Amino acid sequence: MMIVIDGSGLLLGRMSSQVAKKLLEGEEIHIINAEKLVMVGNPAQIKKRYLHKRSLKNKASPERSPKWSKIPHLLVKKMISGMLPKKCARGKAALKKLRVHTGNPKKMEQNHKIEKASFDGLSKHIVIGDLCKGIGYSG
Repeated sequence: MMIVIDGSGLLLGRMSSQVAKKLLEGEEIHIINAEKLVMVGNPAQIKKRYLHKRSLKNKASPERSPKWSKIPHLLVKKMISGMLPKKCARGKAALKKLRVHTGNPKKMEQNHKIEKASFDGLSKHIVIGDLCKGIGYSG
């Protein structure tokens, strides 16, 4: 069964942990509107942290350094993959069942609601689309 989750106004970390759990159970998941996911915290500090992560390089072999994307759907996919086991076949198979979309390219309908991940709008926050524009995304 394919699960479609609309990321508009959802907290990234809470949604990601629930998505990772469903992926390990064998579900196929599509996340639409990835650029509208929300991270809670001071926006300036969050931008600074991700700019620093993007600048880290291994001096001996820079091509083997960790890659942090500035494209919203790839950034969200990397964050979810960090919650999955990477060295075993189960984790690799789970990651292959995840699709993250910027916007809604295939006009999918949301068929699964994540209750505990909705954002109330009261605390300091930054939207993933704004974060990516702050670290250099121009799309």
